[in-house]
Amino acid sequence: MNKNMLRQAQQLQARLARIQEELESATVEATAGGGVVKAVVTGHLRVKSVEISTEVVNPEDVEMLQDLVTAAVNEGLEKAQQMAAQRMSAITGGLKIPGLM
Repeated sequence: MNKNMLRQAQQLQARLARIQEELESATVEATAGGGVVKAVVTGHLRVKSVEISTEVVNPEDVEMLQDLVTAAVNEGLEKAQQMAAQRMSAITGGLKIPGLM
């Protein structure tokens, strides 16, 4: 590997590390049930918060609430994966690098 390629690889590594740091604090929001359940997910695919409107809390229909929470969290995870993939592909030019999103 010549010096130019090594320098380019180091620059790419530094940019990827910076994107990874940004993804830690970057968030996406997803809702279900017309907004009665909201999930916030980080770019590292961690659920940061789940908000549930009191109007949907019904002790006699817990299953519906569970379904809404599941839907909001799954949508949030999907959006976070898409966000991370877009940010990474901006750096890698669309290359699939093992170990990255």
